[in-house]
Amino acid sequence: MAFAPISPGTNILVEFDPASQWYNASLTIAAGWLRSGGSVSYIAQSQPPSDVRSQLQRLSIATEELERNDRLWITDFYAASIGQKSKEKFAVESLKVADLSIWIAREAMVESAAPEFLVISDNGSVLDRFNDERNWVELYLTRPIPMAKPRQITQLIGFMGGIHSNWAYKQLEAAVDGIVDFKVDEVGDEARDLMRIRTMRKGAFDRRWHELKVSENSEVVLQK
Repeated sequence: MAFAPISPGTNILVEFDPASQWYNASLTIAAGWLRSGGSVSYIAQSQPPSDVRSQLQRLSIATEELERNDRLWITDFYAASIGQKSKEKFAVESLKVADLSIWIAREAMVESAAPEFLVISDNGSVLDRFNDERNWVELYLTRPIPMAKPRQITQLIGFMGGIHSNWAYKQLEAAVDGIVDFKVDEVGDEARDLMRIRTMRKGAFDRRWHELKVSENSEVVLQK
């Protein structure tokens, strides 16, 4: 794993198998960040915000209080992805690149720097259902990824592995500061949940695959 803290302004691309523990891991990371006094913006793209809140509550996070105190923002992309109107305070109405570009410029680019701020996008691959691949890749390269450094925020940007073109992955991988992989390894009758740091531009790190353990409340930890 990484041997030094991740500095503010870092973009990390997460490529995950659909059956992996990325979603549970992302919420475990969010809970840990909130416990340490930071603030979290969770972009719910593959799950409804109610599921995000429920899981955070299982991890002993007081979501109502944190949302009220502006330390936890859950933005609903999920409703738009299934053609419904969101009831959330923070939501997008369209997943078309042109609309999202305007939304990001208005809602995110104008905010001040916040080193204690973590942004988690659980699955950017949903944009591929509504846009040409080159268009949504260009959106990430010109909006969410560049905004991290001037605002000094940390971003984890999830994409499903193996479903986009090699060009798309290479463009995204070249633009970020680190790449993390989540997968399921099946050997015989046993399936193991694994993750690794594939690369990190700053600091030393361990490239080996590490097994994950999932507790009863769906918290994800490294297997010792």
